[in-house]
Amino acid sequence: MRSTGAYTTTTTLGEAVQAFVPRRLPPAEPSLAPEAFVARNRAAELALARLTGVSGLVPSVDWLLYGAIRREALLTSQIEGTQATLTDLFDQEAGVVVANTDDVVEVTNYLRAFRLVRDNLRKPRGLPISARLLCDAHRLLLDGARGAGKQPGELRSSQNWGGGTRPGNAVFVPPPPDRVPTLLAELERFVHRKAPTLPPLVRVALIHAQFETIHPFLDGNGRIGRLLIAALMEDWKLLPEPLMYLSGTLKRHQDEYYRRLSAVRTRGDWEGWIAFFLESVETAATEAERGIVAIATLIAGDRRRLLAAPRAGATSLRLFESLPMMPRFTIEQVREKLDTSVPTATAAVKLLEELGVVTELTGQKKNRRFSYRAYVDLLSG
Repeated sequence: MRSTGAYTTTTTLGEAVQAFVPRRLPPAEPSLAPEAFVARNRAAELALARLTGVSGLVPSVDWLLYGAIRREALLTSQIEGTQATLTDLFDQEAGVVVANTDDVVEVTNYLRAFRLVRDNLRKPRGLPISARLLCDAHRLLLDGARGAGKQPGELRSSQNWGGGTRPGNAVFVPPPPDRVPTLLAELERFVHRKAPTLPPLVRVALIHAQFETIHPFLDGNGRIGRLLIAALMEDWKLLPEPLMYLSGTLKRHQDEYYRRLSAVRTRGDWEGWIAFFLESVETAATEAERGIVAIATLIAGDRRRLLAAPRAGATSLRLFESLPMMPRFTIEQVREKLDTSVPTATAAVKLLEELGVVTELTGQKKNRRFSYRAYVDLLSG
């Protein structure tokens, strides 16, 4: 059995507990055996390459990113218990007041945090993947949400634990707070190590598990840790854009996800975690590929119907091209988006409604809302 860390006694809430302090990466004594991951890694890389290839089926990659990033934001939040749905998110973006506002805020905060990280990684003078960048993302993640009182944007200054009602019966107690900065600095060095010997996806798997073990924040560690996966995959050119929503696969296998992470600490089973991670990447990439093909088919079919309609014009076509990034909307939003008059916007929406492309949701004559329902259903499936 490989040792992946050591326990140290710490006291929190008046109880002495054994906190786990992980060893630095990569795993050693013994080192990872390549035969344990080579085949799975190749399968996952091929799945990512196929996903990249099919993205060209859709005229605008921004259409795909709109849905993919929102699905990832939603699903990573659902792993932590958030109950918001994709239609809640679309409704909120359409200016509709939703019932579970706090849950939607948590999802939109993830979107803000993710944009911050992507913007920094793409700017010549932006922050690299680092503790500082993750703290900045964490500040946005917890902004105004339920975790606002849990040191947003700061490494924790107190002991936390997981899986119990108190420290003494916890399933896992992460490192004491005074060890966190050093552990993150070591993880940073591993992220930026020159001439790495392990494949990129394997390194992503190791980094995610190590981050979750360090558990550097009082709240939001799971979401920031999964955001880190997406950031690394794009930064290391495993995907040109974040088209894959890995959290969907992790959510379906949530118990195994947690069990595999735990087995790294308790049994030194890095190989089991890596195999699970690589299989999850392959599955998620394959599902995203199928989703893109379905979206491309839907949009192409609906565009043909619109172009064949006698009353189709420039405004209705411009509206249609806006739908993948405005799947639920009002007439006023169409007017603003297309910079046109209310009658012209109304006529364009009416044509798409008559063609069965969009559906009116309220049944009212005023304050009507519309949906590109088939597209929303595809993203929600």
